[in-house]
Amino acid sequence: MDPSVRSALQELGLGEGASLEEAKAAYHRLLKGCHPDLFRDPAQQEEAQKRTVRLNLAYEKVIAQLAAPAPGFRKTPLKQAKATARRLLEQGQLESALLQLGRADTKDAEWFALQGEILMAFKQYDTAHSSLREAVRLDPENMDFRRLALDAAVQVKRHRQLPIRLKDSIQSLLTGGRKRR
Repeated sequence: MDPSVRSALQELGLGEGASLEEAKAAYHRLLKGCHPDLFRDPAQQEEAQKRTVRLNLAYEKVIAQLAAPAPGFRKTPLKQAKATARRLLEQGQLESALLQLGRADTKDAEWFALQGEILMAFKQYDTAHSSLREAVRLDPENMDFRRLALDAAVQVKRHRQLPIRLKDSIQSLLTGGRKRR
């Protein structure tokens, strides 16, 4: 672990295995005890102000370290993320397809369209429609994106009808809440 992070953890009274919640709790607890308004003596107020600054800096450093992505998680190039997500979608591995797509280092119209296709497979029509509308906005000349967005819009309207909602709810109960094709 970086020595500056270790020092920041010590400033907050935490060990190396501290969680994000523990860091937040320690920061707030320590901050309450050194607020400059708690002291009348100007020297004590100045010392409390310095302590507050040290706590703020330590907290920022610790939060940045603890909130960083896990070491095994890294962004992948857009082309690779889309290809992997497409393959997983075709194999019916919807969750994995969505996760792989989310690892892309950037997003383009095709990315939003692919996300929309995956969400359609999940029967998340409202969200799929939003994603497909973004694909059309980014590439208005692409007729495939327009067709997919229209399909999603039709499904949104269709599933707002009571009999369809009831059928989907019953089907969801019978399948244990799994939403697959």
